[in-house]
Amino acid sequence: MDYSTKLMYQSNYWYNDGLRRANIRDLSGAILSLRRSLQYNNANVAARNLLGLVYYGRGDVIEALVEWILSKNFQSKDNIANYFIKKVQEVPGELEQINQAVKKYNQSIQFARRGEDDIAIMNLKKAVAAHPGYVKAHQLLSLLYMKNEQYSMARQEIRIAHKMDTTDPVTLRYMHELTQIRKNRTLQAKEKKKEDAVSYNLGNETIIQPSSGNFKESMGLHTVVNILIGLAVGVAVMWFLILPAVSTSKQKTTNKQTAAFSDQIATQEAQISALKKELEEYRATDKKNKKSKANLATTQESYEAVMNVAEHYQAGDMSNADMLELLLKVNKSTLGERGKKKFESITSSLYPTMCQRLFATATENYNVANYDTAIKNLDQIMQMDKGYSDGKAMLLLAQCYEKLNKNEDAKTYYKKVIDKYSGTEAAQTAKEALDNKGNDQN
Repeated sequence: MDYSTKLMYQSNYWYNDGLRRANIRDLSGAILSLRRSLQYNNANVAARNLLGLVYYGRGDVIEALVEWILSKNFQSKDNIANYFIKKVQEVPGELEQINQAVKKYNQSIQFARRGEDDIAIMNLKKAVAAHPGYVKAHQLLSLLYMKNEQYSMARQEIRIAHKMDTTDPVTLRYMHELTQIRKNRTLQAKEKKKEDAVSYNLGNETIIQPSSGNFKESMGLHTVVNILIGLAVGVAVMWFLILPAVSTSKQKTTNKQTAAFSDQIATQEAQISALKKELEEYRATDKKNKKSKANLATTQESYEAVMNVAEHYQAGDMSNADMLELLLKVNKSTLGERGKKKFESITSSLYPTMCQRLFATATENYNVANYDTAIKNLDQIMQMDKGYSDGKAMLLLAQCYEKLNKNEDAKTYYKKVIDKYSGTEAAQTAKEALDNKGNDQN
């Protein structure tokens, strides 16, 4: 068996293990097995599609879409990943709801860290209502309920998370903590019950009876009744003495009620203030909602561009200029760890060659007074390597702007060359150019 066959065998073995775990809702274990399968064979489309489904089952929809997009790039036709992506996108507003749920979850983490548990719980309730399968939101909600000693609510949330993923380590830890809390409370209740009773031996028998205080109270019940009757007679006789005390008591009660109403008003004002604060945050993030819709599309386009270039780069059937055009459109910040590695692997090989060619072309353009084309080529160099050739590319860009009488742009780039590449030939030339401009103005 050759090396590549062994890798394929191992990849399929871990895929089958991940499938078995997913069938019994062991989603955490399935994720580990499927990731291991992809380590042996990165192009295992079946494992990648199943990993996307497992992420989706945990409520991690963005991670699921990333896996399906990668799968689609490995096999564009006859791939069930196309169906999964279409299904997620065709439901009106579903992606927006999921995006809002994720935002509320992230906001809840910040509120919880600041000790604003009530607002965090309110946000998490909205998150799980919009996205019921979001395991992380149920876990955090259970944790906040535990912190505030609302143990029945905490158990309810953690059971929901456990049904969706039976082996998640966070879920199992929270369930263990709740079990320990229940045991401790039961033990405390038993100890208190023992304290309320008194036991002693009478011959060969052990007698258990209520504590002395309760025993005395039950024995003196008739005495208390007689005393109460006497008090009733005394009250009837001395009613005129008790009336002032009754009036004072009513006044105290009124004062207590007034204080209680004041506390209630203060509490409501605090709640209103918190709601206003939340509303302001929603308004502040409203402008970002449109960007979040575009971010998902940008992520998909960036991944597709990187994988497309990677295929053509390996096959050698695309020109460097065409590959460069695609790579310059990639938003690197939206790529995951694997996407960034693939992107950097290609650009580290392609960019130096293209910078050299473009700089030579831009120099020729400058020499024949074709400054606009030179600027276009130099802009591409700036996107790849702003400090190319110790600032010479940036210097040439400033000189092109100067030739076009765009003096402000020329000054900006001259100053950047002087600041960032001091001591170089380019910096000296830039300084002389600025000095000449100053003398011309005088």
